[in-house]
Amino acid sequence: MKANCWIAPNRLAVEKVPDPRILNPRDAVVRVTSSAVCGSDLHLLDGFVPTMMRGDVLGHEFMGEVVELGEGVRDGLRVGDRVVVAFPIACGDCVSCQRGLYSVCENSNPNAAIAELAMGHSPAGIFGYSHMMGGYAGGQAEYVRVPYADVGALKIEDDLPDEKVLFLSDVLPTGYMAAELCDIKPGDTVAVWGAGPVGQFAAASAYLLGAGSVIVIDRFPYRLWMARDRVGADTINYEETDVLDTLREMTAGRGPDACIDAVGMESHHASAALHAYDRAKQAVKSETDRPHALREAILACRNGGTVSAIGAYGGFIDKFPMGSFMNRSLTMRSGQAHVQRYMRPLLERIRKGEIDPSFIITHTLRLDDAPQGYDIFKNKQDECVKVLLKP
Repeated sequence: MKANCWIAPNRLAVEKVPDPRILNPRDAVVRVTSSAVCGSDLHLLDGFVPTMMRGDVLGHEFMGEVVELGEGVRDGLRVGDRVVVAFPIACGDCVSCQRGLYSVCENSNPNAAIAELAMGHSPAGIFGYSHMMGGYAGGQAEYVRVPYADVGALKIEDDLPDEKVLFLSDVLPTGYMAAELCDIKPGDTVAVWGAGPVGQFAAASAYLLGAGSVIVIDRFPYRLWMARDRVGADTINYEETDVLDTLREMTAGRGPDACIDAVGMESHHASAALHAYDRAKQAVKSETDRPHALREAILACRNGGTVSAIGAYGGFIDKFPMGSFMNRSLTMRSGQAHVQRYMRPLLERIRKGEIDPSFIITHTLRLDDAPQGYDIFKNKQDECVKVLLKP
């Protein structure tokens, strides 16, 4: 079959790879009908996530049709079912899964020892996201093996198009969880750093959960336009104004009640000097991540407020404003999204018309054109927000 493969930092290629097969009784093989390029895939492309190997198949946002099932698959899945697959691989039986913490499943990462070296404990396995996260082949391919299919594959039993339900695999639950972590009270003001797909869904979800106003911070006019036009948020272009001063003005000096970092490890900053500092620290490997958005979110948040860190981080950061965090009684909550917890409730919201996730799609390409899609997405060409891939 064909698949989009990681070759080396900033090098991808669509290659022929072996077809997946059933390895364990709870596996399924899914014929992919749609997949997508995620912002966190760019961290792999750029070489910021270790333990990638030549030929690794990328992609953790995908859906398709079940073509083969292991004999142990539960929950009524059948060959021919149309399914969306959650990006974290979870067994459903361990202590973490029983508590709804699917992204830290204790059984799905066969390479947990590698992750423990960097993180102390291992999170769940993830499709197409390095050998540290299990070495699983991803879904930017014609077919994919889905372990624990009865936990991670959600059956779509109606005629909703792929474009409306695909993002249940990752970015819609991720954005929703980002807002849920804020413990939003009716009328709260929520600020969101990053107007990419997760930021757009975090902003939309904040409104669903009762926020009175949402402010989205970014530097690309077309992404800020989407946040205003499609989500209804106020916006700040951080290259045109001082974010902290502007947020104080917009909140009567108090700051937002909650702040969401939907950017993560490769954030950009209007200050050329600060941006250069973090890039230099990364280059000599004394810092793995650029936390501009996180620093600013902490400084901006009102006293006693909540910072939700949903953007992907991989290792260590510098100049964390711990004094501000501790002295002002802030709370930080974070995590890879526990996607399985949110898939069914969010599917119901889609069916009811409360949200149509397809608004973020700007480009639809063939799987053969995946490397080009990554290039367009990474370099913000052609006003790209989200790339869909069709095998």
